Amino acid sequence: MSFSLLAKTGIDKYESGEFEAGGYKWKLVLYPHGNKSRNVKEHLSLYLVFADVASLIRLDSEVHAVFRFFLLDQTKDNYLVVHDAAGKERPFHRSMHQWGFDQLIPIRSFNDVGNGYLLDDSCVFGAEVFVTKEMSSGKGECLSMIKDALSSKHVWKIENFSNLDSEYNESQQFFAANHKWKIHLFPRGRRHELGTHISMYLALADSATLLDGSKIFAEFTLRILDQQQSRHIAGKVSHWFSSSSQESGFENFVSLAYFYHASSGCLVKDICMVEAEVTVHAVSNTL
Repeated sequence: MSFSLLAKTGIDKYESGEFEAGGYKWKLVLYPHGNKSRNVKEHLSLYLVFADVASLIRLDSEVHAVFRFFLLDQTKDNYLVVHDAAGKERPFHRSMHQWGFDQLIPIRSFNDVGNGYLLDDSCVFGAEVFVTKEMSSGKGECLSMIKDALSSKHVWKIENFSNLDSEYNESQQFFAANHKWKIHLFPRGRRHELGTHISMYLALADSATLLDGSKIFAEFTLRILDQQQSRHIAGKVSHWFSSSSQESGFENFVSLAYFYHASSGCLVKDICMVEAEVTVHAVSNTL
């Protein structure tokens, strides 16, 4: 390594080529002027990096290794060995794939000709890596709470209600907290309430775009509006929506007998007005 060129060309970080140890690929990362992101000054910083991070993420695994670094004294043909005093193994996983030393050696000591580390503008670094165990890292979650969450309303006007002949009908999609939603309405009921009640649900319309394990916590109210006296029929519930749990609501939202009664105001001129009010309070993503 022509060390002075790193300074002249303004290279703050140098990565070695990949090498194999314990069946995995690794590389060394050297900061010749210190790792500025960690406020290191007047020292060289050196780290061992797990090179194939994608495999750790894909397999959701964790690799433990013990390692030590070598710096060759080219005058005496000896190595300066740097390692954890306790020989502690370090876990490499998707959120922590490098370990090492912020202050490997003072730059002044490294440049001292008498130490033999830098000779003819060249230096030699090495690493010894022992993989001690492999394991599943388990699953982690990042929960993001939404402060001062705003509610979104959507009104669905259903005309010719008495002529609906599908098992269920759905509203147009609408947005709440950057996610798409829709209302599912079963005019003759569903499951145990078939033939006796109207069933109604809120559904997450863009669940296919969610990452595996992602969830959305929403509080919502579904209403059938009383178009005569504003005695609206409402049901309120909270639910964690995900790709495996895309809808939530009520099988027995309102009885068919009450809905079709003229005094209920639910059906006027064969028009039904349905409203959804949605507030997203939290989003959870896997790590």
